[in-house]
Amino acid sequence: MTDVQAAPPAEEDFERPVPAERAPRKTAPIVPAQNIAGRALVVVIAIMTFLSCVTFGAVTLVRDTASVWENQISREATIQIKPADGIDMEIALATAAGIASEFDGVKGTRIVDRAATVRLLEPWLGSGFDIGQLPVPRLVIVTINEDSPPDFAAMRTAIATAVPSATLDDHRTWVDRLVAMAHTTVTIGIAVLALMLSATVMTVVFATRGAMAGNGHIIEVLHFVGAEASFIARQFRNRFLFTGMKGAAAGGVAAIAVFVAFSWWSSRNMATPQGDQAAALFGNFAIGSAGYLGVLMMVVVIGALTAATSHATVVAYLSDLEAGQADV
Repeated sequence: MTDVQAAPPAEEDFERPVPAERAPRKTAPIVPAQNIAGRALVVVIAIMTFLSCVTFGAVTLVRDTASVWENQISREATIQIKPADGIDMEIALATAAGIASEFDGVKGTRIVDRAATVRLLEPWLGSGFDIGQLPVPRLVIVTINEDSPPDFAAMRTAIATAVPSATLDDHRTWVDRLVAMAHTTVTIGIAVLALMLSATVMTVVFATRGAMAGNGHIIEVLHFVGAEASFIARQFRNRFLFTGMKGAAAGGVAAIAVFVAFSWWSSRNMATPQGDQAAALFGNFAIGSAGYLGVLMMVVVIGALTAATSHATVVAYLSDLEAGQADV
């Protein structure tokens, strides 16, 4: 019996070891995601955004309140009749009211009676006094058509001729002062916002330069091996956009919380002296949908401004770097 020698195994029968796939190496970001400067910048941007939103909301409140005052005052004029010897106050009031009601543009007249006059004077004179024993002027309220106001000069002359002790006040002086105050407030608010945005820009510039100084050797190597300035600037812009939006969102939410809290306080303190005074000056502290939209726009603007400032700072730095290399 002959031995049959087995054939050697073929080369393909051996299982070759398959090299394990090498895990991709994680690259460190040029701008660290978490560092002390980044957290401090978030806090600074949050504070700046909060102050900017509060300023914007305050300007909105004052402007809206001044507009309400202007509309209320422009709807009415007042005839004041002072007591004088030989004058019958009731007849004088009726005469002045009748003359005013004859002019085009007058919707109606209302004589402030003795009881209403007493109520107006009670905060200063107390209750229980006799108005007939005091030389207190009496008033006639004239309701005006805002779209077609009357000729106040002619009305003033006619009333003064019939009732010499009567004077007509169309409140133009108060309206002009309110308009001037509103314009001044808006101007001051815009100036304050501009200063805050400028301070935010300068803060971002210093923060960007600080981040670049901490990673300067990496940036220079990337730049000299061919990395484009736009690539490096984009890394900073994305990082600072995230930082700016996070800080701006925190500041905007805090500002909205302040306005909501003041609005709640105003609603809870209605019909109280402090509540009435606050409502007379600032309304109900409600900035409305336009105010909240403005706060949202402020958050977006500050976040975009942070990113744009960082981008411009990096591009300027790299341009100076190239210029210095060319001089060498």
